[in-house]
Amino acid sequence: MSFIELGLRAEILRAIAEEGYTEPTPIQAKAIPAVLAGRDLMAAAQTGTGKTAGFTLPILQLLSTRPARQRGKPRVLVLTPTRELAAQVEESVRTYGRFLPLKTALVFGGVGMAPQVKALKAGVDILVATPGRLLDHVGQKTADLSAVEILVLDEADRMLDMGFIHDIRKVLALLPQQKQTLLFSATFSDEIRGLTNGLLRDPQLVEVAPRNATADLVSQRVYPVDKARKRELLIKLIDDHHWHQVLVFTRTKHGANTLAEKLDKAGISAAAIHGNKSQNARTRALADFKNLKLNVLVATDIAARGLDIDQLPHVVNFELPNVPEDYVHRIGRTGRAGSSGHAVSLVCVDEHGLLRDIERLLKRPIEKLVVPGFEPDPSIRPEPIENGKRSQGQRSGQRGGRQGGQRQGNQPKAGAPRPQGKPPQRGTPARGNSARHHSGSRGR
Repeated sequence: MSFIELGLRAEILRAIAEEGYTEPTPIQAKAIPAVLAGRDLMAAAQTGTGKTAGFTLPILQLLSTRPARQRGKPRVLVLTPTRELAAQVEESVRTYGRFLPLKTALVFGGVGMAPQVKALKAGVDILVATPGRLLDHVGQKTADLSAVEILVLDEADRMLDMGFIHDIRKVLALLPQQKQTLLFSATFSDEIRGLTNGLLRDPQLVEVAPRNATADLVSQRVYPVDKARKRELLIKLIDDHHWHQVLVFTRTKHGANTLAEKLDKAGISAAAIHGNKSQNARTRALADFKNLKLNVLVATDIAARGLDIDQLPHVVNFELPNVPEDYVHRIGRTGRAGSSGHAVSLVCVDEHGLLRDIERLLKRPIEKLVVPGFEPDPSIRPEPIENGKRSQGQRSGQRGGRQGGQRQGNQPKAGAPRPQGKPPQRGTPARGNSARHHSGSRGR
């Protein structure tokens, strides 16, 4: 199937072609016709499957072919759990809609409200927002949601994990009863199904991959090593294999900071990215990483979803996550949109139980390779995992809640719009990959 066969208008097809894409991904092939038909949608799709274009393209088509109910007010509302995902979605809207006279606005916390207020007052067709900051605008009467025709809940499961359920319900109460609703989630948990009751009308169900399926193009390997020698081994792997772009996951924010500092001192340019970093610091670090000014980006699990980096070659689990499903989300940052990728885990004796849980989830063992000179000391006894021992619920695969016990609100996973000038990837539009503005764009 080609994009032409989906019935998209010429302006959208031109934008798709200029990005170098030729055919839709499975989620796009299933979702686009349903959205164009006006159906509510309940889609199970993880980041990296092309889901953003799956709702962006048909929404642009619908808005450009029918008159607005009330001029100037948002006609589409896209809610996302983090700032970075919001920025990526808004960028995708601008990328594929750059030949259409539609305006977008981007609303999230951590930055001043004044530019957002200005954009909203100038008139908006598509509003992309995080729940907390959107409610701030509603409270100040700078955002009017009474004319919304289409609602998109992106990564709905993540929003529930982060404690947004009450904010989401407040936003829903402000929207018109008659609207089209599109819900995207990595999983269809009981909580997600509860949220959809009364929200979706006869939704079309779309599922493009089995739950927790790992990318076929990602090679996975475990390096057994003592905890005290993990940093030394990581440096050796980076140096020996000449890795130039490596996303490294740690369990804690303090661990991310410490590791980034140590790598820097070892001559490997690195930066940490997590919820305690300022928005500007996160945006700058991600931009430098994408532009290869940084070799290593060290992140906590808050960055595991929504972090959007084209053709990322290497992901390293410096520490395994407490929840097996998070391993899948972490390594899903590589091996995307037809590119191969490599996922490496440095595993000490304390993490053998976590590794068994991950292999049980994957239903297969992960290859183990001991690096000469880094053989684990058999006399070392396991200690409790940092951040407390796993609960029974976590062992059974349930996702953890708010990181560190603190409500994240608009605290983001790491990420930001990708910089201009990157060559588009050939194939399918898993994500918008241009930061170009069309004349009617707003936001940022």
